[in-house]
Amino acid sequence: MTARDTFDLTLTRTIRAPRAKVFDAFVNPDQLRRWFGPRGHTVAETTVDARVGGRYRIVMQPMAGKTFAVGGVYREIASPSRLVFTWKWEGEEMGAMGETLVTVTLDERRGEHGVETEVRLQHSGFPAPEARAAHNDGWGSSLNCLVDLVDPRGSAATVTVFGDPRSSYVRTVRMALAEKGVAYAHEVVAPHSVEVLALNPFGRVPAFRDGEFTLYETSAILRYIEESFPGPSLLAGNARLRATMELWVSLINCHAYDAMVRRYVLQYVFPKGANGAPDRAVIDAAVPQIKSQLEVLDRAYGPRNVLVGDAVSMADLLLAPIVFYLDMFPEGKALLAGVPNVARAHAWMAERPSFKATMPKLG
Repeated sequence: MTARDTFDLTLTRTIRAPRAKVFDAFVNPDQLRRWFGPRGHTVAETTVDARVGGRYRIVMQPMAGKTFAVGGVYREIASPSRLVFTWKWEGEEMGAMGETLVTVTLDERRGEHGVETEVRLQHSGFPAPEARAAHNDGWGSSLNCLVDLVDPRGSAATVTVFGDPRSSYVRTVRMALAEKGVAYAHEVVAPHSVEVLALNPFGRVPAFRDGEFTLYETSAILRYIEESFPGPSLLAGNARLRATMELWVSLINCHAYDAMVRRYVLQYVFPKGANGAPDRAVIDAAVPQIKSQLEVLDRAYGPRNVLVGDAVSMADLLLAPIVFYLDMFPEGKALLAGVPNVARAHAWMAERPSFKATMPKLG
């Protein structure tokens, strides 16, 4: 294979930090341990001899599965502007792609918010476009972690939630990030706005971005948050509990949201009946279904304050913002009075910092 037969990858990222600090994150083993690897991975071992001809080796540990290691030799070290090193995976399968080359160039400038560094990372010599694509995802996610470490905003420099804070689904995502202790930016935008359509072709909120990676649909976003960031798990503990959690997630999305929000709460918020009043026919048809659903939920809670297991899960984060709205209107308030377990569990959720921190301004 000749150089012309290989495939190269180039990524750029602008970070609000001096380039000396960014350069140090690439060659200081203590710093490398804190950011290297895609979201959801940690560095189990690292060895760095940061001199021309010196070697490095990094062992990464995914949340589930076996470790994998990469290593190479430093070809050029010009602090704080340029770093060149070889790259070779260990192991028969990943090592088959052979040795490749990574070149990191750092350019410092003064931006709108102070000193910033443009990181240009070129990874060259891939034997196939599929290998290049896989490393594009890995490096992109790793650079997000680098930003988390050196940018004073932390993960809020890369993680952004898009949507109206009054949306129950937007609040669910924000609560999940708060439960995990993940800093994030929140762009308040309306459904079907230009900003949202650029991320979600269906125009609904929430939309989500982590660096260059974008997502929409709340359940998908919750899964990404769970598998990408440390902190308390948002999944129930074992296979049966996780399956039960998924059952409640589906029921809340497919049934509870439709009856409780779309056909009840929104009739009060955006009344479409005669003379600008709520449509009583729609409300009266929804109330018996809401009552039935709340009774099922009441039995599921029993003496617990969470739907599944003994800790907050995705199901609780989806339901809490809905019950919050249900309690604001007369029929919903009356129905909640008849399901003491739901009422007790919701009062407990309402005291959690994640619930308080995401309280929307109504009106």
